[in-house]
Amino acid sequence: MASTVFYFQVHQPHRLKPYSVFHTDPFYFDEDANGAICEKVANKCYRPTTKLILDLIRRHEGNFRVSYALTGTVIDQWKKFCPDVLDLFVELAETGCCEFVGETDYHSLSFIYSREEFEQQINAHTKRIQDLFGQTPKVFRNTELIYSNELARHLASMKNPDGSPRFLGAICEGVDRHLGYRSPNYVYAPPAQDGGQLTRDNGNPFGLLLKNYKLSDDIAFRFGNKGWEEWPLSAEKFAKWVHQINGDGYLCNLFMDYETFGEHQWAETGIFQFLDKLPEAIFDVAKKADGSTENHFITPSEALTQFPPVGVYDVPDYTSWADTERDLTAWRGNAMQHNALEETYRVEKILKDRMVEIKSAGDTKRAEEMDHIVNDWRKLTTSDHFYYMCTKYWADGDVHKYFSPYDSPYDGYINFMNVLDNVKTRLSKV
Repeated sequence: MASTVFYFQVHQPHRLKPYSVFHTDPFYFDEDANGAICEKVANKCYRPTTKLILDLIRRHEGNFRVSYALTGTVIDQWKKFCPDVLDLFVELAETGCCEFVGETDYHSLSFIYSREEFEQQINAHTKRIQDLFGQTPKVFRNTELIYSNELARHLASMKNPDGSPRFLGAICEGVDRHLGYRSPNYVYAPPAQDGGQLTRDNGNPFGLLLKNYKLSDDIAFRFGNKGWEEWPLSAEKFAKWVHQINGDGYLCNLFMDYETFGEHQWAETGIFQFLDKLPEAIFDVAKKADGSTENHFITPSEALTQFPPVGVYDVPDYTSWADTERDLTAWRGNAMQHNALEETYRVEKILKDRMVEIKSAGDTKRAEEMDHIVNDWRKLTTSDHFYYMCTKYWADGDVHKYFSPYDSPYDGYINFMNVLDNVKTRLSKV
C-alpha cells in the first residue's frame, strides 16, 4: 500500500514599489504590480488548477484528497484582486477532501527572530482558516519548510484554547544529510531533549511528514525539461514510481508550490493532462482483482493519525526546501540579508511597546495609526523581501533572479531599507 500526501504551498508577497530616500509617503506597496501578477497567476494556475482539483475530487468520489498552506498575504490579494479564486477554495473546503495546514500569516522568518511574533502570526492565520473554511489547522508547515528540532519542540508545546495540544505534527524537508540511508516515506518524530521521541502533552508522538524531494521535484522542476532522461513523464510512469515505494515505506509525500501547475510548468508542457490522469493512474497500478486498490490519497493529519513514527529524525540545524543546500542561505546568506532581518526585528519591540502604551492610554486615533504601522511592518517580515537580496548564483540567471522584481540583490536591499527607515520615522511621530 502507498498513501500519497499531496500538499501545495500557495503564496504571493506584497511587493514593494520603488522607494528612495526622498520618499516620505507611507504607501510602500506596488498595488499595480501585485494586482497584475495575482491576476496573471490566477489565469495560468489558480483558476484552472483548482477547478481541476475540484473535478478530480468529485470524479473519484472523495478518494482523491489534497492539502494546502495558504498564506495570509495571498488570501488578502485574492480578496482584493480576484475573489472568485477564494470562492474556489471555499468550494474545496466544502468537499471534505481538502485540508488546510497551519502557517505564519505573513510567510515570515519570525520563529528565528521572535517567538512572540511567531505565535501571533500562527494565531492570526488559524483564525483566517477557521473563518473562511471552517477548519482549525492540525498540522503545521513553517515558511519554506524551514525546520529544526527547536521548532518541533516549540510547536509540540503549543496549546488550543481548551488546553489540548495544538498540532499533531509538522511538514518538513527530507534532507539526505539528516536522513542518511533511511527513506522519507515513513512518519518520523523529532528527538526529545531527554532522549527518545518527542511527544505532545497528551503523550502521543509529535509526527513529521518528510517531503520526498526526488518525486516531488520530478513534477515541480523536471516535468517540462526535454533534456531530462525521463521526459516525457506520463502519469502511468509516475504512478509506477509511487507504487515502488512499497517495501521501503508507505507514504509518498509530494510537496510543491501550487504554481508548478500552469506557471512554472506551462500548460503547453502537458502538466494539466498529467494531473488529470494521475489519481486514476495511482489507483490503477495497485488495483486488485475485486476492483479495489491498495493505493490511496490522504491528508497530512490523516497520515499522522494513521501511522506511528518509525524512528527519530534529528535536525539540530535549520533546514528548508530551498536550493541544493536545503538550508537558510537563501534568506540569511550574506551581510545585507542579516542586516535587514536584524533591523526589521529591532523595530518589533518598539512597535509593540508603543502599542501597549497607546492602547492603555485609550487614545483611539493613535491606536488606529499604530495598527496601520504594525500591518505595514508585518508585510515587511515576509521572507520574499530577504530572498530578493540573495547573491547566490545571481550571475547564472537562476531561480532567485526569476522571482525578483529588482535588477540586483543590492537594489532589493536598498529599497527595503528605505521603506523600513520610513516605518521608523512614522513610529517616532505617532
